[in-house]
Amino acid sequence: MIIDFHTHIYPDALAPRVLQLLTSNVSFPFTPSFDGTLSGLLRYMDETGVDVSVIQPVVTRPSQTRSINEWAASCRSERIVAFGGIYPDPATYKSDIDEIVRLGLKGVKFHCESQNFTVDDPFMLRVYDYALSQGLIILHHAGFDPCFPGPYRSSPRQFANIVDQLRGGVFIAAHFGGYGEWDDVERYLVGRNIYLDTSNGIQYIPYEQFLRIVRNHGADKILFATDSPWSDGKKEIALLKASELTDEEKELIFSGNARRILRL
Repeated sequence: MIIDFHTHIYPDALAPRVLQLLTSNVSFPFTPSFDGTLSGLLRYMDETGVDVSVIQPVVTRPSQTRSINEWAASCRSERIVAFGGIYPDPATYKSDIDEIVRLGLKGVKFHCESQNFTVDDPFMLRVYDYALSQGLIILHHAGFDPCFPGPYRSSPRQFANIVDQLRGGVFIAAHFGGYGEWDDVERYLVGRNIYLDTSNGIQYIPYEQFLRIVRNHGADKILFATDSPWSDGKKEIALLKASELTDEEKELIFSGNARRILRL
């Protein structure tokens, strides 16, 4: 079984414009792996052998919160699990998180570059703690993003600061803990109480470093993910299958850990 823990889709009417906007903001040629729609994701899953995908919406304006979360909830099926999103606001974050819980969504996706905050801001620690206290999972973008200029506001050192202060729960740093900052992932995050997803990581992280991080951090805290349509899922699956990890380690990464924390 393969569960892709980190995917993005958009309403059919918006998907072409969103993909065009995001691909035009990067400085290198890039072709998305599918059209950014729910039906496109399901077709792509069939092509790549993915059984279940977790969609991760990003709320970039407070006014989007309700409509995005209701839409994400409407996308759920036996093959689609949905997270929600909030735009962090001291006045509304608790009620917004309560609404995510009411809708039955599994977690909250954050992206500090898109949402204009620093990952370990003291206010955000209150937001994370409240979400986690309500049984939600947190997945956070980590490290480089080609659509934004540096310096980036979600470094491995900052994630280490967060997880040392949180009062439990499942907190995930995407892109192997910090896209392009994997030396610092080894320095600051390996061994801590944080999950890492593999999205946009397996293709780019040096192979020996990939093995070290998985084995030193523990395969039980690694989640297979692609960030599709922003990566080549077929290639990421093939690379993980061809790696020297044991069958047990691969099973945990491909689906075992996700089934456990999502309670599937």
